[in-house]
Amino acid sequence: MIWLRTSIVLLTFLTLITGIAYPLLVTGLAEVLFPHQAQGSLIEKNGKLIGSELIGQDFTKANYFHGRPSMTAEIPYNTLSSGGSNLAETNPILNHQFHQNILKIRLINHSENRPIPVDLVTASGSGLDPHISPEAAEFQAQRIADARQLPLKVINKLIQTHTESPLLEYMGQPVVNVLELNLALDNLNPKGR
Repeated sequence: MIWLRTSIVLLTFLTLITGIAYPLLVTGLAEVLFPHQAQGSLIEKNGKLIGSELIGQDFTKANYFHGRPSMTAEIPYNTLSSGGSNLAETNPILNHQFHQNILKIRLINHSENRPIPVDLVTASGSGLDPHISPEAAEFQAQRIADARQLPLKVINKLIQTHTESPLLEYMGQPVVNVLELNLALDNLNPKGR
């Protein structure tokens, strides 16, 4: 019977340490040391919450940069159903989705001779990725310049300014946060909205 009492005491002790004390300690430290990140890296504009740096949004207007396709159920970028499509590379449904994405991108960007960057056609593993490659942003630049009646070099400069490089070159590729880039567009040309 002593082993049962020892097991219950050990279970209670480990539950208190790993289930309550440790999470509270880590959360408290995060709130103190990294408050912006601990609160979800939220972005506000004029006191209104407009999104997070970590979750993509479904931009569809011609005068905004568009992100990667989202595979999260019926609602794009739905955080409650995060995840990939789990469709195999040979699945006809996935192939159909690729072709639909290609047609849509060709239709809205009017750049039929240029290859489409793969991240504009494929979803990320989570379906929530807020980033695109600088090439994907440059692919859309002419459409945005036309829609906002701005010179193309202004749009390209904005893309370069908002391109984030990894800390170390071998740790990833440069990316552009779509929400932050679109906010910069609005700050540059508020009438273009």
